[in-house]
Amino acid sequence: MNALHPLVDALDARVARWTALRRDLHAHPELAFEENRTAKVVARVLREAGIEVHEGIGRTGVVGVLRNGNGSGAIGLRADMDALPMTEQNTFAHRSTHPGRMHGCGHDGHTAMLLAAAEYLAETRGFDGTVYFIFQPAEEGAGGAPAMIADGLFERFPMQAVFGLHNWPGLPVGQMAVHTGPAMACSDSIDIEIAGRGAHAAMPHLGADPVLAGAAMVQALQSIVSRNVPPVECGVVSVTQFHAGEAYNVIPESARLGGTARAFTPEVRDQLESGIQRVVQGVAAAHGVSAKATYRRGYPPTINTAGEADFCAAVAREVFGDSQVQVNYPPSMGAEDFAYMLQERPGCYVWLGNGGGPDAASDPAHAEGGGCMLHNPRYDFNDRIIPLGVAYWTRLVERWLA
Repeated sequence: MNALHPLVDALDARVARWTALRRDLHAHPELAFEENRTAKVVARVLREAGIEVHEGIGRTGVVGVLRNGNGSGAIGLRADMDALPMTEQNTFAHRSTHPGRMHGCGHDGHTAMLLAAAEYLAETRGFDGTVYFIFQPAEEGAGGAPAMIADGLFERFPMQAVFGLHNWPGLPVGQMAVHTGPAMACSDSIDIEIAGRGAHAAMPHLGADPVLAGAAMVQALQSIVSRNVPPVECGVVSVTQFHAGEAYNVIPESARLGGTARAFTPEVRDQLESGIQRVVQGVAAAHGVSAKATYRRGYPPTINTAGEADFCAAVAREVFGDSQVQVNYPPSMGAEDFAYMLQERPGCYVWLGNGGGPDAASDPAHAEGGGCMLHNPRYDFNDRIIPLGVAYWTRLVERWLA
């Protein structure tokens, strides 16, 4: 079975309007917790479809509620709405109208697809139960998901499971990747302050060099993954900042390092945190300096529950065809705050192929941006996948709330 579900063809007549909506959102990007225009557009489209609307959840979040029949089942579908603080380099007509703001991750497409699915489900009503359409602010590092949760998302809208979808450049159009277990990593920050003793650079024996100690730390930190994390597990420790000194002939008093740590499991995350503390203190002692390492936990790993991942894979096979569903696709060391929702409810976060690849910016179906990876200033969401995402959301609801 390789053919697309007939529902995809049935949706084609509506795609032009949904594409126009997506491009309007792209042209008017808004940053984290500033998605006021976007939220108003979402609320208007939901109301026009006859869907109950709740606004201001987690500051700028919106939840649409659609009930049908007498079923007690309830499902949550989530899309993110915010843009990135970057300047777009595309020149097409729907490029960003706000310098320094850009939909460089496809959240405009995610919002448009979920709105389109809400419209379609409100019209066809091929399910028995309740659907919560969750339009989340501030995914890009500001924690919109925990803000909505703190605002009572799961108490006010009691769903049994929650599902998310993200476009994925490099995965061909018409394919979907479904991970059982980790899909994305945690995103943690590291700050290291090294206090030494300044001296003339020509007389280093009179000081305690924080630059030398910092350089040794950068190298030693790499041993945490290679020599502490089991080879079958994954972890990343990357030092991305090194600040020290102002003069050519002065050994400075101090140095500062910064970086990030990534892991797919809570166990490896704990190993990275304790390992960083151990290495920093050991290297500092060896170099006669003092050091303080601050490990700040950010987004947790995005971990799909097995039953819900199997269910999503079955839906994806129905919509895209057996051979078009990737269940062994490598997870990403990027992070996603949908992880917080998965800590509250069972669920699954899938990737929908956006086409192209790292070198496919000249994809004829996407003259600009279609082949770029996420967070690239020439990225653009591929409008050809809108009916695919809508069909997936629709069948997910119809099968879960059969």
